Amino acid sequence: MYDLSQRLADGMQTFPDDPEVRLSPTAVFEADGYRVTSIECGSHTGTHVDAPTHTEPDGDGLDAFPIDRFVLETVRVDCRDLGARDAIPPERVPETDVECVAFHTGWDDHWGTDRYLDHPYVAPETARRCAERGYDVGVDTLNPDPTPSPRSGSDEPTGFEAHHELLGNDCLVFENLTGLERVPERFELRAYPLALGGDGAPVRAVGVADE
Repeated sequence: MYDLSQRLADGMQTFPDDPEVRLSPTAVFEADGYRVTSIECGSHTGTHVDAPTHTEPDGDGLDAFPIDRFVLETVRVDCRDLGARDAIPPERVPETDVECVAFHTGWDDHWGTDRYLDHPYVAPETARRCAERGYDVGVDTLNPDPTPSPRSGSDEPTGFEAHHELLGNDCLVFENLTGLERVPERFELRAYPLALGGDGAPVRAVGVADE
């Protein structure tokens, strides 16, 4: 089993303008005899899952999906040859019998830096092909769409086109995965969300490989 989750931490990186993450002690052992930590964060903090209602006006929330929906036979697609702000083309989408495609860009190496904003992205037609084949999508990036940054290109899709293609067809999106190089090409992704029931939630993403 491989942990594919970014660790929650005070001040950790988020999507631009998302709520800041704050972890602070509210009880300490020396004074109280036990420890409690206050956690403040957005629903799309760290490694998390997007529900359709995140971008779709009439989309379902996470509570519409049974818990076994978050255990997915997954194929890892190597996209580490792509550079900053390159599009993942539809030719990368495999024809297979899995439930989820995880695009492995290696961009998690830049986690916590400004460069993390300039990740490769899922082209709208690539997202459309995934939706047509019924695949949920995982990325080791901040966003399947291009994330705004000072280095955004004028030829890039704007808004949330990949999100709309996927979430508009009830395909879940798992963001900020990490360590995909450790799992085999085909593995089981277990990514159970916190029981928030809304537009998204942090997950503990675990890759399980057959012995």
